[in-house]
Amino acid sequence: MINNASSFKIKSGVKAVDAEHRRKINFNIGKYDAAVIQGKTQFEKLHLAREKAKNIKWQAIENLDSYLEQFEENFSKRGGKVIWAEDSTQAIHEILKICKEKNCTTLVKSKSMVTEEIHLNQALEKNQINSVETDLGEYIQQLDGEAPYHIVTPAMHKSKEDVAKLFAEKLGTDPSLSPEELTLVARNILRKKYVEAEIGVTGANFIISDTGSIAITENEGNARLSCSFPDTHIVIAGIEKVIPSINDLALFWPLLSTFGTGQQLTVYNTIISGPRQPNETDGPKEMYVILLDNGRTNILKNTKQRESLYCIRCGACLNACPVYKNIGGHSYGATYSGPIGSVITPHLKGMDEYKHLSFASSLCGNCTEVCAVKINLHELLLDNRHESVEDGFTDFSERMAWKAWKIACKHRKWMNLGNGKLKNTIVNKLFTGWNNTRSDLNFSERTFNQMWKEKHKN
Repeated sequence: MINNASSFKIKSGVKAVDAEHRRKINFNIGKYDAAVIQGKTQFEKLHLAREKAKNIKWQAIENLDSYLEQFEENFSKRGGKVIWAEDSTQAIHEILKICKEKNCTTLVKSKSMVTEEIHLNQALEKNQINSVETDLGEYIQQLDGEAPYHIVTPAMHKSKEDVAKLFAEKLGTDPSLSPEELTLVARNILRKKYVEAEIGVTGANFIISDTGSIAITENEGNARLSCSFPDTHIVIAGIEKVIPSINDLALFWPLLSTFGTGQQLTVYNTIISGPRQPNETDGPKEMYVILLDNGRTNILKNTKQRESLYCIRCGACLNACPVYKNIGGHSYGATYSGPIGSVITPHLKGMDEYKHLSFASSLCGNCTEVCAVKINLHELLLDNRHESVEDGFTDFSERMAWKAWKIACKHRKWMNLGNGKLKNTIVNKLFTGWNNTRSDLNFSERTFNQMWKEKHKN
């Protein structure tokens, strides 16, 4: 059986030499980069905006328990129901319980990484419930049987020709359709699903504590339709999504839009504070918010890694990462890819199985440079590496190799021992993993220390 680390090496090795994949990604990320530069001009003092956002998230995470309780109290006052889920199993159980109560056969779902995290679609399918992704990118991925490739743009790795071919195979459309025509095809199919569905599921970009609301950011309007047409609306959100006040959205919405897509503000920004009230004409009859832990408290109790909970899922670090741009999102084998995924996945799913992700980084610091809330991502990657060693997740040969290296580096006579040929043999032949993807090292016949002594022997 191939473990996660081996699977990562195989997948990343294939993608790293796939020139067509790299062309598509560079093209799409290039469009993003150009838009972000323009979007950032709306901030007079961008550095201070990011710093303030980080401080707000610090306040929220440091007082997470009280803010979540405040949200529950305020949301419940308007008839909303809050469910606390410790893990994905509990979350799935609660959703299936609601579906059974409502005799649900069709469910519409807007874009949500948390639902991908708990594998909601698979669970619903096993229970004969038709779950339909209504975000265009997610719908494309669902048709293709693939997980999202990117946190923000799920089908980033597909060209318009790829999508046209997919629609032709799955929906019987003309393979020469333009992107606009393909969008209309998807729209005609999905609009019918909103009317048929008994339940709508969305995520939440932010959980607003002081008003007991959730905020959703989108560009297509599918989230609004998913939560307004069906009689029941279920929100699934990680507990870290909380912000203290509705006033904080004035900062977070533009930051998320700019760093996520390069827009000054996304097309649809919605605040939902509960089910339909007696004096209201639309909205769901019932609304549930599932607050998901699923390993987040493991990060919360880790004083160094806690900072990663500030993430607002803008995806900027993925677009900036040279590793992600070479190996793509699916190589990571986890819901969250790129630098932020490499930081949080070992704590969400187990350091022993996913420590390798934190080593798959150049540590160039570009992820930290572009982070909307200034998370020190490259430092957290290093902390993960340190933790994995401290926790004993290294094999015998690795420990012995580093022990020998440590002894040699601490004693000059060992560094000077042997000629260049001997050292070349040890490094290039004994440590076979070193030159699998590198050229051989070529040591000098004498060390600098030896040459210095010879030059200044008197």
